[in-house]
Amino acid sequence: MLTGCGHRWAENKPAFESAEKLPEKLAKDGTTILVGDPDAKVTVHLYEDPRCPVCEEFETTGGSPQLREATLDRRTITEYTLASFLDDRLGGSGSKKAVNALRAALEEGKFVEYHEVLYANQPEESVDGYTDARLLELAGQVEGLRGPKFNAAVKSMKYRSFVTASEKAYERAGGAKDPEGPGTPTAVINDRQIPAEYNGVLFDGDVFAELLQEIHARPWEWEQTAL
Repeated sequence: MLTGCGHRWAENKPAFESAEKLPEKLAKDGTTILVGDPDAKVTVHLYEDPRCPVCEEFETTGGSPQLREATLDRRTITEYTLASFLDDRLGGSGSKKAVNALRAALEEGKFVEYHEVLYANQPEESVDGYTDARLLELAGQVEGLRGPKFNAAVKSMKYRSFVTASEKAYERAGGAKDPEGPGTPTAVINDRQIPAEYNGVLFDGDVFAELLQEIHARPWEWEQTAL
């Protein structure tokens, strides 16, 4: 892995004022959700399942807050592939319902805020707590999200095909080695996956922030790093 260098960022564009100002859209592949400046030098692709407690750890007390800052400062663009395999393993439909609701939030330009709210209020993994009622209740915490269109999309599973396609994209990401998917959370930075034995970096905010800084400053070293 890279070592510390203490370089500061050199950006020409101003930082985004807040998470609400971050641009977000669905990529051309139909499954990847893009958040941030498309011209950012560092791309962090995350694979997550809404019911995954380790994803919740990353999002609330791990490296996600630092990743958010880097995205706001245009150092990184963050990409998401949303899996839903935990429903099949644990029973229920909470992951699928949550992924559908997140896709509906993207349609309203509120993915970033709603994604944060869901992980901040994640039910126990064994509890199928992401019901329609709960997802709509949590959406009430995001200003401007609740409305007839969003409500109907949640209740009808409008984006069911997206949920299925997104899970399949997650499984393909595991390749021949992990045909059921690479595990969640998994981070791929500038097309290089952080292997499981180094996954601890995702849960130490300072270390993760330093890693992002070093990759931004010396991307060629990241490309050559033995993982």
